[in-house]
Amino acid sequence: MKPINLSALVFVATLAVGTIPSFGETMEEKGLRIAQEAQVRDTGFGNYTADQTMILRNKHGQESERHLRIRVLENEADGDMSLIVFDRPRDVKGTAMLTHSHKREDDDQWLYLPALKRVKRISSSNKAGSFMGSEFAYEDMTSQELEKYTHRWLRDEPCGELTCWVSERSPIGKKSGYRRQISWVDQKEYRIWKVDYYDRKNAHLKTLTVPSHQQYLGKYWRADEMLMVNHLTGKSTRLIWNNYDFSTDLNENDFTKVSLKRAR
Repeated sequence: MKPINLSALVFVATLAVGTIPSFGETMEEKGLRIAQEAQVRDTGFGNYTADQTMILRNKHGQESERHLRIRVLENEADGDMSLIVFDRPRDVKGTAMLTHSHKREDDDQWLYLPALKRVKRISSSNKAGSFMGSEFAYEDMTSQELEKYTHRWLRDEPCGELTCWVSERSPIGKKSGYRRQISWVDQKEYRIWKVDYYDRKNAHLKTLTVPSHQQYLGKYWRADEMLMVNHLTGKSTRLIWNNYDFSTDLNENDFTKVSLKRAR
């Protein structure tokens, strides 16, 4: 008779109560620690600009492209600020979105519609809506401040040639379109490689994959590409990032509602 593996039984039992004996911390504490370290490693970049190609693909495989510019200003005291401006095609040219993320309060977002020549505030109840017809929601386009989520480590597992922490985070606010998200973060550089999104009914709604990253300033990792697949509609959106430029002359005056109207 094969002997019972007592250590394995102890590990399984402790998972049920949420304690990891090897570290003396709970699964929630480990999940938070991983998220905090990832945040620390991405603190101090200041600001950057980038170009982006958005490729929309419908369930029949037909594609359309949009070209846009991104500006991001770090705000260590609160959430980061961002400005997204569409350049092509003509029907979306000049459309712009301004976001002021916050660590605990609802994010502030405004959309400038050139055809109407007015700024529209995006209400918190609409943050789950599609961003410009893509499979990314408005809430996906904000900086993901860790204070807005509860965190829980689930397991370690291989991800390609690396090993990833698999963790779950759940929005604290009630206005998110998600009930929970499961992410794969590598243990070497704390880069996100995959995220599964579950809707408020706990159905697997979307999956984000990040095929590759590049390092800038010898420290900060940024995605080259992102693919968001909607499992319910069969649609997908691919974001291709280019021309990252850090330490530009951006300041808070570039992220106001007045600057939103002037964005070109």
